[in-house]
Amino acid sequence: MSGGVFGDDIFSLVFDIGSNSFRVGYAGEDQPRGDFPTSVGVLDLKETRNEEGNFVTKQDKYVIDVVNLNVPREGMEVTSCLKEGMVEDWEIFEKQIEYAYGRFIETPSEYHPVLMTESAWNVRSKREKLLELMMEKFNIPAFFLVKNATLSVYANGRTSGLVLDSGATLTSAVPVYDGMVIQHGIVKSPLAGDFILMECKKLLDEMGIEIVPPFYVAHKEQVPEGQPPIWKKRENIPEMTKSHFNYSIKDVLKDFAAQTLQVSDSPYDESVFENMPTHPYEFHTGYNYVFNHERFKIPEALFDPSLIKVDAHGGSSMLSMSHIVSTSVGFCDIDIKPSLYNNVIVVGGNTLLNGFVERLTRDLSAKTPSSMKLKIVSSPVASERKYSSWIGGSILGSLSSFPQMWISKQEYEEAGKIIVEKKCV
Repeated sequence: MSGGVFGDDIFSLVFDIGSNSFRVGYAGEDQPRGDFPTSVGVLDLKETRNEEGNFVTKQDKYVIDVVNLNVPREGMEVTSCLKEGMVEDWEIFEKQIEYAYGRFIETPSEYHPVLMTESAWNVRSKREKLLELMMEKFNIPAFFLVKNATLSVYANGRTSGLVLDSGATLTSAVPVYDGMVIQHGIVKSPLAGDFILMECKKLLDEMGIEIVPPFYVAHKEQVPEGQPPIWKKRENIPEMTKSHFNYSIKDVLKDFAAQTLQVSDSPYDESVFENMPTHPYEFHTGYNYVFNHERFKIPEALFDPSLIKVDAHGGSSMLSMSHIVSTSVGFCDIDIKPSLYNNVIVVGGNTLLNGFVERLTRDLSAKTPSSMKLKIVSSPVASERKYSSWIGGSILGSLSSFPQMWISKQEYEEAGKIIVEKKCV
């Protein structure tokens, strides 16, 4: 890809804010320069006395990026600036933008036009505030806001398609036709990455397997498979908040899920899956266990939500992955349904579970009308599926026609923040 130039040799930037991570880089490049957690640590620094004995109130200190977050700190709360894919805490979001510029861009913000992604259901007030923040606080020369589903379609060499995006907090199906999101066709579900991690935690708790962050372990011994672990806890670990401890445990569960879980290519049957290949896993305490049918049962809930017990009677009204897609297509006009079924684009970190795409293809084939041709589009490269919206933004931001699309500083000053609704549809 060629670079998107502003002036002589100034490139556009692409900011992609996901529920799990914040990606930033230059348009025209294949991968983002920076990828850091959307979660942020907040240290509440209490009032202290200065040399004159007067109370001085210090501002909260924000702890950003994976290395910093993985250091145990007393009293640090871990939170996110996002809620349901939209910016909720603007102060934290601003700190993350500042960090991205200082850590990965290393040039003044006023030099670079910015293309920023947004969720397909972002609301007008937040869109206007994004534009206002970038123009007023960061003094950027130009700005453009694009829906992440549209960019995922572009990243896969298309202009139309049904984007199934399963990330950390949400799974969504978003129909895109000729580069435009069809709003009434959007379907969302909470069955996503965080749900899988929660189910992993339940399983390990039921099995009596202790999960501890890696920095808890000062020493461990190798023990035979299934035997109780022998390990020593590190001394003088600061007292962690519940949110910080849970964040650290979540990192352990992410590795466990990625290494161990497998989506079966057919509906789950415990008697059948007891004979399936097993997978060993060693925890940070040195405990070893070989997982069998349970590694298939956890991700099965994504495709058969009836396995989820939500009340005393069991059962669930949530939609499976294939139902999310078919329901979304069903909300759209009949004229564009063939184009959507023929371009089901699978993206998001949760879709990297082993066997996810194969099972989706099987289940969706059974639901697709015989008059429609089904085609599942998914990159075999994990980073391309994980960074699809950023890559789409990199492609769009590098086009020679991109300057005709963005909101310039002059346009913003003349029309105000309401211009975002006119130019960024």
